[in-house]
Amino acid sequence: MSMFSWTLHGDGKTIEPGGAVAPSERLSWGRTVGFGVQHVVAMFGATFVFPIIMGLNPQLAVMMSGVGTIIFLLIVKGKVPSYVGTSAAFVGGVTAVTAQGGSPAEVTGAIMVSGVILALVGTFIHYIGSAALLKVLPPVVTGGVVMLIGFNLAPVVASTYWPQDQWIAIIVMVFIVFVSVWVRGFLGRIAVFLGLVLGYVLSWVFDRVFGEITSFSATAGEVTTHFRVDFSGVEAAPWIGFPPLTDTAAGVVGVHLPVFNAAAIIVMLPGIIALVAENVGHVKAVEEMTGERLDKYMGRAVIGDGVATVVATSVGGSPTTTYAENIGVMAATRVYSTAAYWVAALVAIVFGLSPKFGALISAVPGGVLGGITVVLYGMIGMLGAKIWIENRVDFANPLNIVPVSAGLIIAIGDVSLVFSKDFVLSGIALGTISMLVMYHVARWLAPADMRVESDAGAGGANLTVGQEGHQGRVADTVERDRGRRDPESSE
Repeated sequence: MSMFSWTLHGDGKTIEPGGAVAPSERLSWGRTVGFGVQHVVAMFGATFVFPIIMGLNPQLAVMMSGVGTIIFLLIVKGKVPSYVGTSAAFVGGVTAVTAQGGSPAEVTGAIMVSGVILALVGTFIHYIGSAALLKVLPPVVTGGVVMLIGFNLAPVVASTYWPQDQWIAIIVMVFIVFVSVWVRGFLGRIAVFLGLVLGYVLSWVFDRVFGEITSFSATAGEVTTHFRVDFSGVEAAPWIGFPPLTDTAAGVVGVHLPVFNAAAIIVMLPGIIALVAENVGHVKAVEEMTGERLDKYMGRAVIGDGVATVVATSVGGSPTTTYAENIGVMAATRVYSTAAYWVAALVAIVFGLSPKFGALISAVPGGVLGGITVVLYGMIGMLGAKIWIENRVDFANPLNIVPVSAGLIIAIGDVSLVFSKDFVLSGIALGTISMLVMYHVARWLAPADMRVESDAGAGGANLTVGQEGHQGRVADTVERDRGRRDPESSE
């Protein structure tokens, strides 16, 4: 059956008790469009927040997320329902490259190379199997890399975003935390997006009530007196049109060709580990929900994400990854139809054709980003701990704790290793390299009993990680869904 031919599920209107709409099925086109739009809303918050944080164009990122999703669905032959949106795995690397004077073109060039390598890793998984990958990237290392990517970003919050408006930042932070914990269902999964909306509105209100604020301005790079919200760019932007071309003189980042810089490429490479981990984890989550065996599509999913990242960054867009928010929507609705994802992809492309929408996103006040990033960066780090816990990593074993500890401190402290004035390894890159090399050298030198204990501690290890930095409660939702799934519906 063609991937563009979906069997109508039942009468196309209802889902029988205990039933589910399979990836190869669909409801009526009206309902399918509705579910597709819901997927766009679910991915929306993070997909346009992360480009802003990385200094890339959010309008272009939304458009390319739609293009990337189409590429992903084609590569997995329509067997793995998933949406690919902006990834946070490279945020730390982007911050490091930018701090060293790197341009947006060098950022996207470095991420593009990582996308090529990610696609090659997916090819390796497809033909060799994931077991070989686990030998190179055991859970103790994978978790450590994901953790250092998040925690390395703490100084960015403290020095760039938070000082722009500390009161808006703390209100947004508290709001996101409590909505994530107290609000159930779909609204709880989009807590970051709701926090952004609240912060945006509050910033506008504060401007009207309290007037201008004297604080650090990321645009000026110094303390200035300015309004929190500036709508001049929104007013000037047309309703319909392609994302803008990059104009360095005007300070506009948009469509551009990538530039390749060796130092920037090395800094970005650790993000590949996080992407492999979460792609594999997400395929497993979808497998649990649908009851269909998807192991043979694991490599294709990683390839799809890699190719989508290459295509997106080739025009100056953001890196992509599969999204936990959309997996959560599937678990809640029991609609796994890939037809809904085709609709979502097309809707995202349409959104990307509105420069006014892009300008509105780009005008998000720095204080709002301060409240968002303090939560998101911490969550990225804690997802590393989640990998350790799920894989039962034994930190009583020196083989596990010592190499990882050293790599973490190097990354969090942004320690540098200077080879020359033009080539410096620091932060995330140096921490990842140190952690990976020291672990395998230590394992080679370790007594046999220590290696056996390390393997036993991570028995049944799986590369699993939720969407980095996102608020989706995929694990809980999947468990609830699994508990009520009708075994007879699984093929």
